[in-house]
Amino acid sequence: MPVRHPVPRELYESEFFGHVKGAFTGAVKARAGRFELADGGTLFLDEVGEIPLELRSKLLRVLQEGQYERIGDEKTRQTDVRIIAASNRALKQAMEAGRFRQDLYYRLNVFPLEVAPLRRRKEDIPLLAAHFSEVAVRRLHCALPRLTQANIPQLQRYDWPGNVRELQNVIERALITARSGALHFDLLSKKQQETTTPSVSPEAGDDANKEVVSDAEMRRRERDNLLAALHKSVWKIYGPGGAAELLGLRPTTVASRIKKMGIKKPILPSA
Repeated sequence: MPVRHPVPRELYESEFFGHVKGAFTGAVKARAGRFELADGGTLFLDEVGEIPLELRSKLLRVLQEGQYERIGDEKTRQTDVRIIAASNRALKQAMEAGRFRQDLYYRLNVFPLEVAPLRRRKEDIPLLAAHFSEVAVRRLHCALPRLTQANIPQLQRYDWPGNVRELQNVIERALITARSGALHFDLLSKKQQETTTPSVSPEAGDDANKEVVSDAEMRRRERDNLLAALHKSVWKIYGPGGAAELLGLRPTTVASRIKKMGIKKPILPSA
């Protein structure tokens, strides 16, 4: 039984251990917690490093002794649950820095498994891409485009700083923007990222004198440049002479930026 969804801090204890009717405002009926529901089975605690400090002692107790109480109840209950915990934080470093309980860390750290980032296991990408495509197709109720021989190397060249979640989002976005059953991914290869990232060399002595532009100013310039391309193309996005061609971008990217920036096509007065 997984606990994956975000839980408000004030509801963590109720989520884990349950509560009796009237225990707090809104508790209109008794409710069993996750540890009670998972008795005799397995409970997956995702992002265990996010559990509030004030609850970790109670979590340690149920892990060590198998005992807990519902909120507002004096009865001590027993549970026998196998725990699988996951975290994207380095819990050992957090423990050494005093940000995670040492006793709880060692209680959880019985059989640790480190999942390598996606960039270190790119052989998994074809299967993951196919799986996420099928999941997205069922959710979006669209046709299943075919992953081509060119798609997979393109996905494997990318470095995936956002790991599997980023891959899932990229697949879903490609399905939404697919044309004629073909998938297209707006990704930069590692080599392209390096060539498009300005490097600082000892010889570049004049760099210190260059103008530094704020993020707000960069966004304003990007908007002005997009508007200039739209005016020059007479608000044509697709095809030869369109704004996408002038900007060197995919039409879907241009359309997305127009929507994101809230740009509206001016309404010309009728003759």
